Amino acid sequence: MFTEERQNAIEKCLREKGKVRVKELSEMFQVTEDCIRKDLKILENAGRLKRTYGGAILSQEYPLERNVVDRRMYNLDKKKVIAAKAFKLIKNNETIFLDVSTTNIELARLIASSGMHVVVVSNMIDILQILAANPSITAIGTGGTMYRSVNGFMGAAAIEVIKQYSFDRAFLGSCGVDMTDFAVTTSGVEDGLTKKAAVQSSRHKYVVMEREKFYFNESYKYTHFDDISGIITDEFPDDTIVNILRNAGVKLL
Repeated sequence: MFTEERQNAIEKCLREKGKVRVKELSEMFQVTEDCIRKDLKILENAGRLKRTYGGAILSQEYPLERNVVDRRMYNLDKKKVIAAKAFKLIKNNETIFLDVSTTNIELARLIASSGMHVVVVSNMIDILQILAANPSITAIGTGGTMYRSVNGFMGAAAIEVIKQYSFDRAFLGSCGVDMTDFAVTTSGVEDGLTKKAAVQSSRHKYVVMEREKFYFNESYKYTHFDDISGIITDEFPDDTIVNILRNAGVKLL
């Protein structure tokens, strides 16, 4: 089979399954894993797929979190599972930070419907509006430069406000993880720097993300595994990734 034929076959397989693994493709086409990785790189450069840890997904299979506003309903059932797990960690009278994240919107709903007395700082307008409905909750916005794509604030002004706080817990969204560098990633510098400030200002910091994001990696690394308290997900990833995370000291919830 010629290289172009194999690459077309890989794309066909990807469209049928939604995702592919390097090891499986290597066995299927009887070529080395390095050969498959080169194929995937060529296909990614052509915009035909998105490489992930150990494999690839279709470019349109996973909507990037560049526009959070458009992703509120995506994987909503999974986000509710994650939010429920996160909510159990919060204690009365704590000060917490909820950053720009559609999962954190669901967490805010749980907090708002509870009888808890907490202080919540957030840079996302959706979250502040939900929390403001409950008089027992002190909702504080960071202010700063408004980004329409996330309906929230990011950048230098927001970061300066975040730095003034000492949070008991921070819950942070993610676009994926870099398994080779043991890092949590997001899609933009401003968002990444804002998240990083929250990590540095919190005693306990948790990344909230769906299982599929373990196989996805974005451009900006805002924190590393040894700087977080844990990752809260709807379902654990495969054993290989679980072992890597545990060896890195990451607690999976």
